[in-house]
Amino acid sequence: MINQSTESRLESAMIYIRNLHNCPPSYLNDPGRKDFFEIVWLKNEDPLHALKDNDFEVKGDWIYLIPPYRVHQLNKAGKNGELISFKREILEEEDKEFLLDIFKIFNVQGEFSCLRLERPAAEELGGIYELLIGEYQKGRENLIIVKAMLKVFLLKLIKVKEQEFTGHDIQQKRVYEFLMLLEGNYLQVRNIDFYAGKLDISSKRLNQILKDKLGKTGTQIIHDRIILEAKRLIIHSEHTIKEIAYQLGFSDRPYFSRFFKKQTAQTAEEFQKQAQSHLKLKANTLI
Repeated sequence: MINQSTESRLESAMIYIRNLHNCPPSYLNDPGRKDFFEIVWLKNEDPLHALKDNDFEVKGDWIYLIPPYRVHQLNKAGKNGELISFKREILEEEDKEFLLDIFKIFNVQGEFSCLRLERPAAEELGGIYELLIGEYQKGRENLIIVKAMLKVFLLKLIKVKEQEFTGHDIQQKRVYEFLMLLEGNYLQVRNIDFYAGKLDISSKRLNQILKDKLGKTGTQIIHDRIILEAKRLIIHSEHTIKEIAYQLGFSDRPYFSRFFKKQTAQTAEEFQKQAQSHLKLKANTLI
């Protein structure tokens, strides 16, 4: 666990908790951040992402769930709230169901997952957070208790998130199930018929549901997921574009290059240069 002094390296840490106002540049710029799950809890703030519907008051409690190795980063500068970062190693590996739930809530929306907390949920989470930060500040010897409190906090988030995704109609549940299937299979299976079969509906019906709920067909969503992984590998790995192409299941680099440009309107090399420039000039922001 990390000591409360201003750290410059995260390599040996498993959990890192800070008020956003006290989050040092050494953390924001540490390359070890890529290995951490991040929970960014904004309190009485506007969201950091664009909303589709701006007809209601948006200032409130927002929680962003950012998985490791994500392309996008959130600009937290000057915000009121809390940051909880942790490595997978701090979770109990034998609790497979819990790990799957964590995987779901952090990945279900692609680049990052976000939810707005209603007051009762915010108050309940706030009480758990106070216990968590109290134990964290006592130091490394309290790691077992910190792990237990983190799990309670995450279990509450799982409950809030799943109510948001599955508390609607049956079609919303199917979208959720499709996204979970996709996460585990997109590198091997890119045929929409496979996913429709797993959901016991026709491909045509699945595409209708996805188009209605997400504005894209199943094939488009699969392609988006492949591109996301490509971007992650381009930014966060030492592999060449050719190696990344093979890693993603493409038979050759030219085929991958055509696919990447068709989906993003730029070549993989152009994206790589753009991302490198962005990381130097605008670290810790949404791109």
